[in-house]
Amino acid sequence: MDAIVLAGGLGTRLRPWTLSVPKPLVPLLDTTLMEHSIRILPRSLVDRVVIAAGYGAEQMKSHFSNLDTGLEIVIVDEKEPLGTGGAIANCMSAVRGNRFLVLNGDLITTVDIPGMIAQHESDNRLATISLWPVENPNRFGVADFDSSNRAIKRFQEKPDPGEEYSNLINAGCYLIEREVIDEMPDGPHSIEREVFPSIAESGNMGGFCYTGRFIDAGTPSSYLDAMRAAIEDRSFNQGEVTGTTWSMSDIDDDSSVISSAIGQRCTIGRNTVVRSSAILDGASIGSNCHIEGCLIGRDAVIGDNVHMAGRVVAFNHHWNI
Repeated sequence: MDAIVLAGGLGTRLRPWTLSVPKPLVPLLDTTLMEHSIRILPRSLVDRVVIAAGYGAEQMKSHFSNLDTGLEIVIVDEKEPLGTGGAIANCMSAVRGNRFLVLNGDLITTVDIPGMIAQHESDNRLATISLWPVENPNRFGVADFDSSNRAIKRFQEKPDPGEEYSNLINAGCYLIEREVIDEMPDGPHSIEREVFPSIAESGNMGGFCYTGRFIDAGTPSSYLDAMRAAIEDRSFNQGEVTGTTWSMSDIDDDSSVISSAIGQRCTIGRNTVVRSSAILDGASIGSNCHIEGCLIGRDAVIGDNVHMAGRVVAFNHHWNI
């Protein structure tokens, strides 16, 4: 089976990092965000990934041409922003077979793909989407889910408190039959808003409920959530974990690094505290600093006596007080 990975966004919420690399290639521990996303694909069922790429498509082609993922990688250029539905339609000439998987390219999830496929086949749906329970569904798209037949009856976008159909939200992984493409409008559109509701009304939309991880790693805070999850799950090939910190650099005993990720060739000065932050390859942090909840870009330099919180520092940027 083929999987389409949606990777056409500009990644504006992770700027300035995404001014240097497209969001799917943003480093996460010793690989990239997209490589973490596609790790969940069972190689016995999915052997080919079609990447719907917009901004940074050439960088993605270069990156994946030199990488052994155990999957065939095909990159389809998106010449203009097409939305999720338009991006899927744009990939169909490259997709084999009558059924395919769709995955958001910044998604860190533990959804059971084999179980989802088995349910989709058993229930004979046109589409099945992953559903994840949340305490506060008011910021999300909510599904009205019938557990008796595992069908989604309708959707609700960011409902008011107390008005929500359920606490189950769209968790960014879809199984779709090719005939759904015939229901799509031409041009840019959202499959979630313009196609899925009519499929649900027809009784052909399934919901696959799961618990575990669901992280949309498209913001600085959620990127740090993804970082912590990857460390906890030991989702890396190189580096060492000490406590709750993953590192590929030697950390001086006179500094304190807590719940963070430190790339290769990094230096951290004396009496510096780094907490809940990501420090990419080649970055340097001076002495007597306090860095908390920050994303420090590749080869960035932070001078001495800098205190910062919640910042995203660009690649190669020099920051001094």
